[in-house]
Amino acid sequence: MEPLFIVLIIAVVLAAIILSYIADRKRREAIKAVAARLGLNFQPGKNRSIPRHYKFIDKIRSGRDRYAYNMLWGSYEGNGVKVFDYHYKTGSGKNTRHHYLCFFILDLPVSVPELTIGPEGFFSKIVQAVGYDDIDFESHEFSRKFCVRSKDKKFAYDICHGRMIEYLLANSDMTIEMERHTLAVSFSHKMDPEKIEHNLKRLAAVRRMIPDYVIARS
Repeated sequence: MEPLFIVLIIAVVLAAIILSYIADRKRREAIKAVAARLGLNFQPGKNRSIPRHYKFIDKIRSGRDRYAYNMLWGSYEGNGVKVFDYHYKTGSGKNTRHHYLCFFILDLPVSVPELTIGPEGFFSKIVQAVGYDDIDFESHEFSRKFCVRSKDKKFAYDICHGRMIEYLLANSDMTIEMERHTLAVSFSHKMDPEKIEHNLKRLAAVRRMIPDYVIARS
């Protein structure tokens, strides 16, 4: 291989690394600005306690080298919330893959049963879901687009009432997990600073649609 070609490859790689660093820094500063505007705390560094604290959430339990970063937390519309980017790895050597997600988590006043609502195919890699039946609903469109699983079918039906089903069909990019004192909405990509408030509003909207009697019963 010609020395000039090797130098060119190295230059391209270095340029890509520098551009990626600049983009990540700009995104981090944008997230910090959103946190300040919303009155939320912000911590950009890696947080490895989050995977341990939320290990009951299926998506957080995947892979290795798990950590949260770009974390926002505080109160939003009267609810305790946490928002963060999330990383984990799968494979090894040349087959190592880095996965990035973002989570919007809201604290619930009581502990609730496990419930997962996601697009069809979401549960194919989740061990915990094995043995759960996909719960069907009167809305054929909802049953076709979403996979809903829970050991407590009554709880699933109480959560997925008519208004909730209509809302989820209009917001089909969200994956929802509920368990213990947690309502979590996740997305399979890094956090978009311009959509943080929008997604917090959607998280709060899902919380408002949980019937009071369900919370009282749990």
